[in-house]
Amino acid sequence: MKNMNDKIIEKVREDYRDIALNKKDEELIVSLKNTSDEVSESIGYSKEEIESVPKEANLGLGCGNPFNIVDVKEGDIILDLGSGVGFDCFLAAKKVGKRGRVIGVDMTPEMLSKSRDIAKKNRFRNVEFRLGEIENLPVADNFVDKVISNCVINLSCNKRRVYDEIYRVLKIGGEIGISDIVIVKELTEDMKNNEDLYSC
Repeated sequence: MKNMNDKIIEKVREDYRDIALNKKDEELIVSLKNTSDEVSESIGYSKEEIESVPKEANLGLGCGNPFNIVDVKEGDIILDLGSGVGFDCFLAAKKVGKRGRVIGVDMTPEMLSKSRDIAKKNRFRNVEFRLGEIENLPVADNFVDKVISNCVINLSCNKRRVYDEIYRVLKIGGEIGISDIVIVKELTEDMKNNEDLYSC
């Protein structure tokens, strides 16, 4: 029998799979496609940043710009937690240049398939996408210069484990750029039991 955490993980994966496959509520999909650039600009991305990334990589699902928090330099190795179809990874790829490297990790095979297709089609040679959960990162110890994440850690049932993993993979002196959602008051029981809110 599945415990509550397993149910939440399954629901989150299912919801993001449906978004990747355009199976989510049709009205939501149309809204995301029509407003993704506007959403990205409203949460801190510049027009130049938005226009520098393949259009199909921007689903408008973020809640902030991690590059306003952490300074990515040429030659850096960047890890993106919950990379989706790759918007922040492709942006990071341009910032780190040919000598740098970007690794995106996502638990949704359908998102990874799309991000890999976009990378191949647009010849991003310094980006790779790995299947994995942010609580168990498929990345070696002391390997990356910077970790970024955009509105994903809030989806985890074990945030302490996520941060332990971040510190494990970061090089000494590495940096973290996280944009996310936090609650400021206790959720009601109805909210806690509402499966539709798991992927918010």
